[in-house]
Amino acid sequence: MSARLLVAGVGNIFLADDAFGPEVIRALDQDPLPPQVRVRDFGIRGMDLAYELLDGYDTAVLVDAAVRGHEPGTLSLIEPELPDGSTAGAPEAHGMDPAKVLALAAHLGDEPLPRVLVLACEPELRAPADEDIAPGISATVREAVGRAVAALHTLVPVLLADPAATPPLGRPDESAAPSPAGLPGRVGDGAEDR
Repeated sequence: MSARLLVAGVGNIFLADDAFGPEVIRALDQDPLPPQVRVRDFGIRGMDLAYELLDGYDTAVLVDAAVRGHEPGTLSLIEPELPDGSTAGAPEAHGMDPAKVLALAAHLGDEPLPRVLVLACEPELRAPADEDIAPGISATVREAVGRAVAALHTLVPVLLADPAATPPLGRPDESAAPSPAGLPGRVGDGAEDR
């Protein structure tokens, strides 16, 4: 029997490259994963994702933009340390901080969380803190969407066969060395992270 697997796109479609996760999920409509995989765009609905993580999955792959100090468009596969559930931040009905979502899910559930992996893309454009909307992703991150779909088609069969396996893409899929500053460009001139 195959493992239960969730592939979840997270991110705000109105905040520049933060739309990476939802864009990957949309691209999977044209190149779907096996039917036994639950593929869903959670956008910024952190509470919905927290409850979905409690639905008996063996593994969850979150697809998200994440600043890690690499060249924009770099894909990384990250396995975050899961919280123990003893502390949970305030729930964000319309926010998506993956660490808070995982803490909330661990706090709400009686069973351990599934194994969580994050397929992350280094953003190039981030909305300034004083902007509410900065639609449109950069060309660099748009190109990474196709590579992320291909990476999921490689990762998913491995995880379905063995949820504890170490799938490929364990290191950043980099075309160049990490950026020394680690600060990608922004839409406008703001200085705060998302």
